[in-house]
Order: sequence, then structure tokens, then C-alpha cells
Amino acid sequence: MIILGLNAYHGDSSACIFNDGKLIAAIEEERLKRIKHWAGLPLLSIQFCLKEAGLSLKEIDLITISKDPQAKLFQKFIHIIKYGILFSALKDRKQSSQNVKKLKIDLTNALGYELDDIKAKVRYIEHHRCHMACSYYNSPFQNAAIVSLDGMGDFTSLMTGVGKDNTILPLKSISYPHSIGYFYTCFTQFLGFHNYGDEYKVMGLSSYGQPQAEMLEKLYDVIKLKRNGLFELNTKYLSRVGKGDWNSIDKNGKPIIKNKFSKYLVEIFGKPRQNGEDILQHHKDLAASVQKVTEETVFHVIQNVHKETGLDYLCLSGGVAQNSVLNGKILSNTPFKKLFVPPNAHDGGTSVGSALYEYQHNLKNARIATINQTYTGNKYSNLAIEKYLNNLNLGPFHHANVEDDFLFDFVCDALIAGQIVGWFQGRSEFGPRALGNRSILADPRNKNTRNHINSKIKRRESFRPFAPSILNEYVSDYFENDESTPFMEKVFKIREGKQDEIPAVCHIDGTGRLQTVKQEDNPRYYKLLSAFYYKTGTPILLNTSFNENEPIVNAPEEAFQCFKRTEMDILVMENHILSRKPITLNNQEHRILTKNE
Repeated sequence: MIILGLNAYHGDSSACIFNDGKLIAAIEEERLKRIKHWAGLPLLSIQFCLKEAGLSLKEIDLITISKDPQAKLFQKFIHIIKYGILFSALKDRKQSSQNVKKLKIDLTNALGYELDDIKAKVRYIEHHRCHMACSYYNSPFQNAAIVSLDGMGDFTSLMTGVGKDNTILPLKSISYPHSIGYFYTCFTQFLGFHNYGDEYKVMGLSSYGQPQAEMLEKLYDVIKLKRNGLFELNTKYLSRVGKGDWNSIDKNGKPIIKNKFSKYLVEIFGKPRQNGEDILQHHKDLAASVQKVTEETVFHVIQNVHKETGLDYLCLSGGVAQNSVLNGKILSNTPFKKLFVPPNAHDGGTSVGSALYEYQHNLKNARIATINQTYTGNKYSNLAIEKYLNNLNLGPFHHANVEDDFLFDFVCDALIAGQIVGWFQGRSEFGPRALGNRSILADPRNKNTRNHINSKIKRRESFRPFAPSILNEYVSDYFENDESTPFMEKVFKIREGKQDEIPAVCHIDGTGRLQTVKQEDNPRYYKLLSAFYYKTGTPILLNTSFNENEPIVNAPEEAFQCFKRTEMDILVMENHILSRKPITLNNQEHRILTKNE
């Protein structure tokens, strides 16, 4: 059975393809469109997945989409009546429903098929069931509690449930407009970060402040914990609650987030910070307070889920599950013994979740082995990269195509010398984290590296931290938590005796958002880390996403252009090395000759 899974007409649009439960390919449209969080029908992603599978649209058996216009109709009707917005709300809902139902027409028109060519049935899967499926079915657990938390999807912001073998049983949910995601976004905007997806900036900033008792008291008037393990928002602090028109999409498919907080929030918390204004200690303390209340709210939910289910294993998903600071504290603040967070817990992962929910839960196929959904995007051969480079006028850049042994030795020496390396290999990652295939790498022992990368390469706020990639067998030597975290999904405390050794990846509060690397998961990246450890005695590299205020690079041309316009020293694409300085191999300097020379 061939299933094409989609997150369509929604932020972080994506596509995936499964053959009898095996994931063949998955990618987010933003990587191909080059527009962050692109929203719409992911046609380029669909074409990529079909090509990877060697199939045409005619051969697809099922199309699943992570959106269900029929979900929570009663709650929607009550909301419409309560806020007196009957006509506009019905119009918006009709348009949303039509967007989904005309999926086949859109596909045929865009991809050059006739409508009769598409025999696939279309299944609409509720948003949070897709999040839950993405985490549970990809986890190593046969039985687990599941929690999905985000801003809003299909009129729901939270859903809890239980996964048993191939079945997911929902337990509780929270409906619009009560949302921990909205709570966090309100204060993300209040702190001067207005772009769609900027919440991670507040998470990073929170470590520079301290939660303040007065702020915490005020925040608990914005969000209130309930005895049943749920919560609700005080909607007077939210704007546009009635119509809910907080988000829109511009003509280029870029999601736009409108103001979520009302005048009452300003009356209580003072003047909002404007974009570009200095970040004061007050802002840092507010970020820390918001982070603390968010953590306590999620712990409240999760503790109740454990009480209701009695299970020891937890699967977490949804946009809130991208808060790695929160994730790193869950096991020490709740009774759960193990936690799984997938590499694509955000909305992009719901394409995979929709396909898995249909295949496992609805069609009742036997539970399959854990799916590795980390490296599922584009891959470019050495030959393809060489062909691309031969068509360039490289100007001052030097080039060599080398064997692995020289490559690892050369890159490690460059890192030790303080150089910054763009690292491009294998299939691109599916999700918002660079996990060793589309990464910028540096020596974590150099205390000046963090400021240099933030200002000269990433060109972003100075408070933003960087992640340590660490050989899995040395985690306990450097971190207080000895837990495998392959997807950079948790922040842990770095041991005090090790913080001075790796200052470039040690955040101001002594923590690091680590990525544990096993040989079987990424052999080539593991080999590079091992080579660096052999030369330095430190089994860690600084790893950050290969981009500069854009989606993570996907193809060689994007990697080269990012390398060219920033102050990276070296670009490695598979076995090709590009450098601003001469490359010495067998006592000879190498430089490619282009057609113009």
C-alpha cells in the first residue's frame, strides 16, 4: 500500500511517502521553496517524494492530510453563537473546507494529470491525532501515554491519549482559544519577536533572567491551572478571540502572525518591547517567568496524564514540544521514566503522522519497527556536486576532491585552528534541527566562537546558544543526565567540571541542547566527531543549522551561496572541500579551474 501523507494549506507544509509502512521520503516545502514555514499545497515536496519512490501520482493508494474540517463542529458552533460572528465564521469555515476538498483538483492542475488519473482515496485526519501518531508510532514504546501540545489545530490546542500496540485512544482535549502555545506566543510578541516561529528566541533569552514573584503572580492570572489536569486562559488578555484571525498567509506563502495580546496585557505588564529596541533585564526576567509558568503548566498536565494512565513511558509532540528546555526537565518533574520526542514534533511532522495514523490505527496493520525519520530529504552524489562546481566561477575559492581519511584529518585541523566549517552530506534532515547533514561546525573549546558565528555567519541575536553534538558513549562524562537525545530535543545541565572545557556550547546557565551521535545513526558524522576526539580529547563539536536567516540549506547551490556571503572558512560537500585558503594535499596546493579561466 502506497500512502502519500501531507501537511497542506498550513504552516510548515510538508509531504512524505510510505510503502507498506516503510518511510521512503519526507521533506518540508520550505526547504525547496526557500521561504520559512511556507504554507500551502506542498507540490515540490510531493514531486520529490514521488521521484524518490519511483512512482507517479496514479500509483498512490491513499492520500492523507493532517486536517479535518469536521472536527469539533459542536464546539465551533457554540463559539460562533457566543461571539456573534455567524456569517463571517461560516464563510471562513466553508473556505477552509473547500481548500481541503479540492485537493485532487489542485494536484491534477499543478502536476499535469487528469482528474480521473488519481484513484487514491483521500483521508482527513484530525490535527492532534497526527501529532500523536508522529511521536507514538516512531517511538520505541509498545505502550505509552501521549500528549500533543501546540498553538491550535482543528480547534484544539491539547490532546492526551494512550498508545497501545497499533491503536491510539484519545483521553482529553482543550479547545480554542485556550492554548499554552498562544500563551507563549503572546509573550513572544510582547518581548518584540513578531515572526511566525519566533518562540525559540524567548526560550533562549529566558536563561539570562530570573523568574520574578510579582511577574509569576500576574502570569497566573493569564493562564489558570484546573483541578482536572488541564488549564484555561483568561481571554481578556488575548485580542481577536472571537474571530480568531491571528494568522494569515501572504502572497508568497509565508505565514504572518498578527498581534495576539490585548490592551489589558499592556496595562498589567507595561510597555511592550519594540523590534530593535535594547533587551533590558526586565525583558530577560519576563522571558524567564514565562518559561517557568509554561513548564509548570505542562508538568501539571503530564502529571495528571500519568495519574490517569499509570504508564511509565511518555510520547510528546506538537509545537510546544520544540521547547527543549522544557523537555529536559520533564522526567525530573513528573513520574514518567522515559520520554520520546520526535525530530519533527512541529506541524511539519503531521504529514508523517497522518500517514501512520491511517496505516496503523484506522487500517489496523500490525505495529511496525521504529521508523528512522531523521534523514529523509534530498541527497547529492559527489558527481552531481562536482558538476555543479565545474559550472561556477569560484573566484578566490580553492577546491579539492579527496578521500575520507584526508577529509576528516583536514577538517579537524581546520576546526582546531579556529575555522568555521559548513558541513553538507547525505540526505537532508526532516525537521527544524540540523543533525549533522546540513550543519555549521566549530570547535566548542574556543570561547570566541559563539559571538563570531552569531554576528558574522548567522547574523542573529547575541544571546542565542549553540548545540553540542557529542559521541553517545561520553554523554555521562559531560552532562548530568545520561540520556540518549539524538534529535537535539532536550537541554541538560553540563557538569561543572566540564563547562570551561566547552564554553562555545555552554549556555549562560550552564546547560546545553545536546545531540547524542551513534555510529549506526550517522556513520560519517560519528567518524568526524571521533577524529576530533582523537586529536583533542574532546568528543564534542559545536553544531548549528546551515543557514543564515533562511530555511536550512537543502541543495549544493544554497550551501555555496550561504558559504560565499558569510564568513565561513571552509565548505565541505560530501568529499569536496572549498576553502578561502589554499588546500594542501600531497604537498600540492589545489584549486579548481573554471570554464572562464
